[in-house]
Amino acid sequence: MPETPTISKMMRASHMALSYLQRTPRTALAGALIVIVALVDWRVQADISFGFLYLLPMLLVGTVLPLWGILLTALLCTILSDLFDPFTFTLSVGLPQDILVFTSLAGTGLYSYEITRSRLREKRHLLTVELEAGARRIAEEQLEFLIESSPAAILTMGADHLILRANPAAHRLFGTPAGELRGKSIRRYVPALGRVDLSGKTVQPFRTEMRCRGEREQGEAFWASVFFSTYDTALGPRLAALVLDASDELREREELSLEQLLAASRILVGAVSHEVRNVCSAIAVIYENLVRSRRWNENKDFEALGSMLETLNKIASLELKQSTDDPQLSGIDLVETLSDLRIVLDPYCQEAGVSVHWNIPPALPAVWGDRHRLLQVLLNLTKNSKRALEGADVKQLDISASLEDGRVSIRVTDTGPGISSAQKLFQPFQQGADATGLGLYLSRAFMRSLHGDLRHDPTVPGCCFIIELVVAGSTEQDCGQTGKNAKNQTSVGG
Repeated sequence: MPETPTISKMMRASHMALSYLQRTPRTALAGALIVIVALVDWRVQADISFGFLYLLPMLLVGTVLPLWGILLTALLCTILSDLFDPFTFTLSVGLPQDILVFTSLAGTGLYSYEITRSRLREKRHLLTVELEAGARRIAEEQLEFLIESSPAAILTMGADHLILRANPAAHRLFGTPAGELRGKSIRRYVPALGRVDLSGKTVQPFRTEMRCRGEREQGEAFWASVFFSTYDTALGPRLAALVLDASDELREREELSLEQLLAASRILVGAVSHEVRNVCSAIAVIYENLVRSRRWNENKDFEALGSMLETLNKIASLELKQSTDDPQLSGIDLVETLSDLRIVLDPYCQEAGVSVHWNIPPALPAVWGDRHRLLQVLLNLTKNSKRALEGADVKQLDISASLEDGRVSIRVTDTGPGISSAQKLFQPFQQGADATGLGLYLSRAFMRSLHGDLRHDPTVPGCCFIIELVVAGSTEQDCGQTGKNAKNQTSVGG
């Protein structure tokens, strides 16, 4: 706090000025007492020495003079006591008596000096404590205001991972009423934080950041960005965490990836289309020549036309081939992938008034695939369904998963108007499709590259697409059989 040193200097200066003003009358009073005692000892004619009365001015002297001043004053009082002593001075009696008087007076002054210094130290210490307490109180008020007004969720947990304190933003993030988070386990809302070791056995405290899944009170999942650290207190280890909702970042990242994928695919298909147009132009020229020559048999142009037609058929039937040695192919957790899809999909569907029903068993096995590709396919299907439901009376989207015969099927069903013509559903450049109509074409190609398949089920009302995936750990023969079944699909568009 910037003003604390200035306040401290001002208070110390005022204390020094007050001490100086207090020293002047004390010094004068001590001098007056010494004179009075000396006069009494001189004027009173009695066989009594009043030297012991010099103890009173010595008490005052000890509060205002330094050490050398105290010793000089004690020596002066000893000389005055000896000077007005009514008894005859002898070396054998007077010298020990003077030493005793000097020692008593000096000891009294030094005692008073130490008492005064201790009192001044206590006062300065008390002043410092008050200043520090004031500064700490102001800092705590500022920190309290910062925490309470922060848009980020801030929590502190004990060694048992129970929440000790949570700001209003934390209650809003986790969807709980104000004050309800205290005493609850953080494992309920951010399971990854519940796995942080708070046993006190760690050599160094944690100070790091991580991305993980969070869950609100109603069970809604979100993608969380967590900054946390551990520290020790007199009551045991503590965990402090700052939690942010990063679902928008995940959503934007996945959508951007899909847009980049489609843009790259449009460039590729555009190059292929250019070659197709060149071939078609050549076919048109040869066709005109054949029409004019009227010679069909053993004609070189006719043979060239056949070759060009074969080339054109190959270009038109281009499809991404299934790769059995894909380095990205591995066993993935399907439940986590669908949870990420829910984080991305739910906010958009809520804004569009679409009701999403999820039926995902919690114990689905791992499947062969690539998480990013699978998420892109699911995102493409659900976005198509969202567009189809814009004019529908009942806006509902059902996403379910099931396990059967070593394969996991994911169904994406909507209550839209359905597909009127499904004969060329998975072919690019569909008439009336958005952009180039590559979404379904690439989606099925991706699924087949993962030993799976994507097909349309015309028997279900509305529109239903089925994604088939092979359970991780299946043999290569099973994977090959799945690919063979995908190629031999007799469903519409297959």
